[in-house]
Amino acid sequence: MSKFSFVDLTPDLILDAIESVGIYAESGLLALNSYENRVYQFKADDDKRYVVKFYRPERWSQAQIEEEHAFAFELADDEVPVVAPLKIDGKSLFEHQGYLFTLFPSVGGRIFEMDNLDQLEMLGRLIGRMHQAAKTKDFSHRPVICCEEFLDKAKVQLQDSNLVSPGLATAFYTILDMVIAKTKAQYYQANSMRLHGDCHAGNILWAGNKLMFVDLDDSRQGPAIQDLWMMLSGDRANQLLQLDTLVGAYEEFCDFDHSQLKLIEPLRAMRMIHYMGWLAKRWDDPAFVRSFSWFADDKYWEQQILALKEQLSALQEPPLKLLP
Repeated sequence: MSKFSFVDLTPDLILDAIESVGIYAESGLLALNSYENRVYQFKADDDKRYVVKFYRPERWSQAQIEEEHAFAFELADDEVPVVAPLKIDGKSLFEHQGYLFTLFPSVGGRIFEMDNLDQLEMLGRLIGRMHQAAKTKDFSHRPVICCEEFLDKAKVQLQDSNLVSPGLATAFYTILDMVIAKTKAQYYQANSMRLHGDCHAGNILWAGNKLMFVDLDDSRQGPAIQDLWMMLSGDRANQLLQLDTLVGAYEEFCDFDHSQLKLIEPLRAMRMIHYMGWLAKRWDDPAFVRSFSWFADDKYWEQQILALKEQLSALQEPPLKLLP
């Protein structure tokens, strides 16, 4: 099995893996929207629906995945709504033919509405509850949000990919270096805690009448604001209103360090650059080439040059500040 590859993950291997833990699929496998891992939904002979997730080889160690699972179980024990892995004979992580995998209950629901202030208020409380539980201890194995990984390594991955055409490379890397330098000057390791890590609308689900977190695959240590800022959208006035709603509800359950508001734009820049580096790193996976074909087009890199210029401008503006 080649590095990072799913080439050997055939339907027969998937079914054999599921059966190895005593669950027998009755329906076919429905591939769910996941690029980093391989995720499938199915109905078993016990008339229940499950989701099986195969982790991308060599991305996380077994200890890191088990720590992610332990975090989910801890949240569930504290009655924080989260879709946690299933335990079978006391285990939640399994191995079959070199692939690590886990199973989840299949949870249906509707998507979270970012522009709904009532829902934002509910989400603020939910994140506050999560962080109150999360800050009781740190991760031992999972990484910390840092400039080295999100900026420096991402830049190297982009350079190694040679996807930026020679005609755009000078303009792209010039503005990229300026954004990296400005971000490094502003980002600092604030009091870190265990985070969801990828807390955007796609990872929040309405299940019945309550919100639930899904997908802790990117959980890591970092500043609390990381789990809040991705809910902000629109112009500065809208973002201030959204932030006030989120933080006010958050503080009903967990103290919030308002000095971390100055990390919003550096974290946004880090996410932008890390995302480009992630796509470049995975470009040898045919699934990425099929799904992100635009990533190799000049038009995309022209757009990124403009986006980075806008982000550099945002980094130079005063940070958002809430009224006392």
